[in-house]
Amino acid sequence: MAAAPLDVTNGIILNPKSAILCIPDVVLGVGEAMTRREFIAFVGGTAAAWPLPARAQQANKLPIIGILGASSPSGWSRWLDTFQRRLRELGWIEGRTMAVEYRWAEGRSERYAEIAAEFVRLKVDVIVTVGGAVLAAKQATSTIPIVFAIAVDPLGSGLVASLTQPGANVTGLSVQSTDVVGKRLDILRELLPRLHRMAVMGNVSYAGATLEMREVEAAARTLGLDPLTLEIKRPEDIAPAFDALKDGTDALYVCPDPLTNANHLRINTLALGARLPTMHPHRDLLEGGGLLSYGPDYADMWRRAADLVDKILRGTKPGDIPVEQPTKFEFVINLTTAKALGLTIPASYLSLADELIE
Repeated sequence: MAAAPLDVTNGIILNPKSAILCIPDVVLGVGEAMTRREFIAFVGGTAAAWPLPARAQQANKLPIIGILGASSPSGWSRWLDTFQRRLRELGWIEGRTMAVEYRWAEGRSERYAEIAAEFVRLKVDVIVTVGGAVLAAKQATSTIPIVFAIAVDPLGSGLVASLTQPGANVTGLSVQSTDVVGKRLDILRELLPRLHRMAVMGNVSYAGATLEMREVEAAARTLGLDPLTLEIKRPEDIAPAFDALKDGTDALYVCPDPLTNANHLRINTLALGARLPTMHPHRDLLEGGGLLSYGPDYADMWRRAADLVDKILRGTKPGDIPVEQPTKFEFVINLTTAKALGLTIPASYLSLADELIE
């Protein structure tokens, strides 16, 4: 077999068979000679001047963001749109300057550890998630940075050592759910003057929901209300919980967690069938018959989570980034549901609402 021809370009010999770059001492310019040592220095300087994407390609790895979705893609679509938009503003473009891996637990907490372990195997550069899934991610890795876009009580649940110095590999944003319980109850009392017995639904296997249920019960009793606890652990528990409602129940307060979030349509449908006005933590859960929502603006929190991811990808340690608090809150009324329930919303509350769903 004939030997592969040698390609000689400007005195540089390329051997395609062996893929060896041969650099002879030859004249490259008029009256000037370049030695091997000089040529190597020249090539090194040229490589350093290559555009950043070209050098990133040489490194053969884009930063990878792992999204551990506690519920479903449809439930997170608005938040992720905001998150991705902010990342693009910061120069992180999916497929060009970074990659994203999405995994969804569909409201089943037993999936958290499995997804977290998969992200560790994939060697993602940062994991972004919420609430109870953060603990599973933290147990899976002590080195990969973890950002929680939403967490009820990160300090009390042991996710961080302190809010100002989280330590370890975790940081994010706290929703301070218990701080808004009183405001939610005030809204219900104003809009439902005859409110006396109030059902409180929550997933008792989720620490944040359990904490909020206790807070709601205590605040309700202080206000002279009679709270009725509806404890659930699985989607199959939701319908029987409504069957257990006592006559005379006037409203339903839903404590947020991945289970209730993923099943909000079922909860709202059953509540509307029982003619129960509902209070939810945020606007996205009013689909299918929810009446009211009040709480932190989750979309804004996801936008700020993108800022934290940007800092981490640029070298800041997550343990040095303070946990942030919500700065924007939103109050939403579903007028379609109000009409179906025969409720008249006072004009004063209509003017206070950030959004009216019609």
